[in-house]
Formats: sequence, C-alpha cells, structure tokens
Amino acid sequence: MRETLSAGEARRVALAAQGFARPVADGRAGTRTLATTIRRLGTLQIDSVNVFARSHYLPLFSRVGSYDTAALDRLLFRPKPTFAEYWAHVAAFIPAADWGLFAFRMEDLRRKHDGPDGWTRRHADTVSWVRNELADRGPLRPGQIERDARRSSRGPWWDWDDVKTALEYLWLYGEVAIAGRRGFERRYGLAGDVIPESARVPVPRADAVRELVRRAAAAYGVATAADLADYWRIRDRKAVMTAVEELVSAGELTPVHVAGWQRGGRPASAWIHRDARLPRRIDTAAILTPFDPVVWFRDRAERLFGFEYRIEIYTPAARRRFGYYSLPVLIDEDVVGRVDLKADRGSGCLLVQAAWWEPGAPTHAADRLADRLRAAAAWQHLDTISVSRWGDATDDLARALGPVTRHEAGPDVVRPIADPRTRVLP
Repeated sequence: MRETLSAGEARRVALAAQGFARPVADGRAGTRTLATTIRRLGTLQIDSVNVFARSHYLPLFSRVGSYDTAALDRLLFRPKPTFAEYWAHVAAFIPAADWGLFAFRMEDLRRKHDGPDGWTRRHADTVSWVRNELADRGPLRPGQIERDARRSSRGPWWDWDDVKTALEYLWLYGEVAIAGRRGFERRYGLAGDVIPESARVPVPRADAVRELVRRAAAAYGVATAADLADYWRIRDRKAVMTAVEELVSAGELTPVHVAGWQRGGRPASAWIHRDARLPRRIDTAAILTPFDPVVWFRDRAERLFGFEYRIEIYTPAARRRFGYYSLPVLIDEDVVGRVDLKADRGSGCLLVQAAWWEPGAPTHAADRLADRLRAAAAWQHLDTISVSRWGDATDDLARALGPVTRHEAGPDVVRPIADPRTRVLP
C-alpha cells in the first residue's frame, strides 16, 4: 500500500477504480458486463432529463462503449429484480440484495416525515388508502391508481397530488418499492411483493454505514472522508469516521497523503483501498454524465482534476456559460473539456450545441472526442452530427469530424427546460 501519491497517481487510482483502465469495446457489452459494471459502481443515479440520453444510460456507455439500452432496461426492470430503485446517492438503482443496507435511512426518513406534524401523519387516510390499493391490486402505475381514486366512493375527497406524494413517502420509508417502469413511468408495489425477503432483512445502522463506506472506498480507490460520505449521502460524520477507523484496523483502508489535496489550508486526510490499482497510464476517452461518480461530488472533481462544474439546465438561458446540459469530457487521466449534446430525433441528428476546452487540453483531444461523438450518435441511432459555433472547441471538433453540418447556438437561444420528475426530497 502506498503512503503518498502524487496528484497524477491519485487520478489514475481513482479512474481505475471507476472502471476506466479497461479498453472500450463498442457493441460488445452484454448483460453480464452491464451488471458487473453497475456492481462496480455500487449505484446508478437516475435523472429524468432526456435531452441527449437518460443519465443512467451514460455511465455504462462511458465505460464499456455503445451497448443495447434495451438490454439494460431488461436487466433493471425484470419482474424479479436484480436491481432496485432507492434513495442511495439520490434516486438511484442499487442491487436488490442491498435493500436492507438502507434500513437506517428508511428509519431516518420516517422519523423526519412521519412525526406528529409530518406529512404522512397529517395525510394518514390517504397513505392508508394507497397502501391498501397496492395490497389489494398488486403493483400499479400511478395512472391506474388515479383512475381508481376518481371512481372511489369518496369522490373528489382524494387529491391526486396527495396520492402521488404518499407513494413517494412510502417508497422512502421502504414500504413501497419500484416494480418496473413503462417508459419512464414507475410502477409502485409493496416492498414485500417486489424485493426478495432475504434482501429486506434490516442491516444494523453501524454495520450498514461501515459496509457502505467500504464500498465507496473501493469504488473511489482513494478518497477523503467527505468523498466517502457523499457517495451515499451519509450526513453522520461521526459514523463515517468510526467506519473508516474500523476499516483501517481491518486492513482494508490505509491512510495516504495525496499531493495538493488540502482542507482548510492543511493536507487533507485521505485513505486508499487495499484493492486499489495504480496503472502506469489511463488510455480512455469518455463523455460523462453530470451524475457520474467521477464528477458528481463537485469538491472531489475540483480536487482531482481542477475542474469546476455546475449544471446549467435551470440557469436562465442568457446566463449560461457552457450550455444547457454540458457533459464533462474525459481524455486519458484528465477532464479536458465539456460538450453540450442534444439528440434531435426528428431529423436523426446529434447536435453539438456547445463545446469548450479546459486550460491545457491536449492537442489530440479533438480527434479523441470526435471518435466518441461518432460512437454516441450511432449508439443513439442518429445518422448525422451537426456542430454549433458556440465554444472554443467547436471549430476543432468540426475539423476532426470531417465534413459536418454547422448550426447556430448560444446562450441567447432558449430551449424548453424539461420538468424535473416529481419526487419527495429527503
């Protein structure tokens, strides 16, 4: 185990742990590879924005290349689920066998929202009715519950927004699980009808936190306490540090000094996982979702890559710096730029709405990114690519792509903002 790492070594350790030390093989990833990749990450964040591709599809494309998204859907939404949805990092897919690891979170959320003045206590009749509907009829889509609510003898007493909110709270409490989706519409069922009984056994809080910290450490390779806590959004700093100390004692983690990692002007405490690898080089090119573990914790992204990042979807168009949905670009061991993509499915065209380089981006970055853009277009069944003139990387990309259509885009071009999926925030 290493006691010190340079900044570059830390990046290579982190990227290897995230699966970027393996060559991308477009079109070769089957269901087994997809499942293995998800388990390596531990969780796959869900987001409703679909301007290019839904976010949970992208981490797999980034790591294994183009694949059949229908195969992933079958894997995630099979009747007896291998994976389940829960509030892990945020709303995310996790292995169904890990359901019990989050029993402590379910308890905390129930305590927060089901107290004397909590929402579910104030709407107890609605919650009871929804629970009974699922018990009597099995897993249902919200639309099916809505139709039943309208036919109820209670008439207009049932408020549909309250019914949807009740479903979300029961999901957070672990009483309800997601039994699949049609398109992006969820089917809700009682957890006992969806999650295997063996997976529903609650893991004691301390044991669960230690196991989640261990998994975060393996997924990150090298990490600070803040990194480890953020992977699963564990807000109990004391519990995280207790888990770290126990994992150090067990020989699974080793303290390490990473050059340049600081907190409050002092060297930041960090740990390296015993299974971490330090490859001599990382040879990859990838387009990342904003919700990829490599960049989802903005402090870590800045610490690892010097990459300052924010999503501008909800920023007024005229104030956007980099684009509506700019995606970080990883070339070898560095984030070298960002590219704002949109799938124009009506015309079968991948629109590069904006593209920007980070300072010091290598000269070969345009060729490497152009290759991934071609793969991304083919993966999304788009026949052509058009590059805008907004951003200091667009001319480089247009040249690297060869004969290509150009179009106008910019911060003054207003595009509709997708409504966020309705969810209850913990």
